[in-house]
Amino acid sequence: MGCAGSSHSKPDGTVKKIRKPKPWKHPQPITKTQLIQLRDEFWDTAPHYGGRKGIIATWEKMAAAAEADLSLAQAIVDSAGVIVQSSDLTVCYDERGAKYELPKYVLSEPTNLIQDS
Repeated sequence: MGCAGSSHSKPDGTVKKIRKPKPWKHPQPITKTQLIQLRDEFWDTAPHYGGRKGIIATWEKMAAAAEADLSLAQAIVDSAGVIVQSSDLTVCYDERGAKYELPKYVLSEPTNLIQDS
């Protein structure tokens, strides 16, 4: 199930809690509109790697978790059977071992986000 070092729960039996990614900076200042466009492009293309129905369904659940507040995101991840390797959701696995890598820009806003003109 997943890779070594990833699991649904910690050794003491508690579920690995997800968190927001640490603050990050985009290579150049970016507007909210540009950030939304990057996110849309990522979510539109990411599920097509492999194309199996199970992978597409998991990508859809990961997209929903990325947009949700932390408690709802935790519920989505837990119900989808996603194995969280990085608590900020940047690296996860499904129950079949397929890897899902999410860039920080789909999970949070950069510190250098600027207003649209």
